[in-house]
Amino acid sequence: MDDVALHLGNNIRELREGRGLTQAQISRIAAVPRATWANLESGGANPTLAVLIKVADALQVSLEELITPPRSSSRFFPAASLAVRTRGKVRVRRLLPEPIAGLEIERMELPPGAGMTGIPHTAGTREYLTCERGEIQLSESGRIWRLAPGDVLAFRGDQPHGYRNPGRGEAIAYSVIALAPLAG
Repeated sequence: MDDVALHLGNNIRELREGRGLTQAQISRIAAVPRATWANLESGGANPTLAVLIKVADALQVSLEELITPPRSSSRFFPAASLAVRTRGKVRVRRLLPEPIAGLEIERMELPPGAGMTGIPHTAGTREYLTCERGEIQLSESGRIWRLAPGDVLAFRGDQPHGYRNPGRGEAIAYSVIALAPLAG
């Protein structure tokens, strides 16, 4: 149990410092007394589940991330280890191997003439599409947008939308989805 408390303390301190927050600031955000926060970071605390949930929510991480041994400061992910899915002829690959709460970042490869229907996300979600190569045609809310390399379109990701490559060569695009929190 001592290792878990030590991991908890180290992880909480590193996560707080990584966000540039003082103990007083983060304890206010978490609605946890400052003395309790300091005790958590010291590795000498035996917190309740309710306190751990408040801490995890304030730091925007899972409970598991709070108590596991700290990760190495760097980790290499070969391209083949990243999840790839196909939707029709379109290849979609997540760019980040580790989740970031409320954020999805994907790379899309669209062969000439290929298209894909987007799935509307939670109400309030914003999506950002960047065309890297070729041309991307995005339809959303009854409008059609044409993106050339370097163009970015911000739109409501909670509406029906679709992607298409109207060009003769492969098109590459990046999608950043800022998911709205679930109500309740």
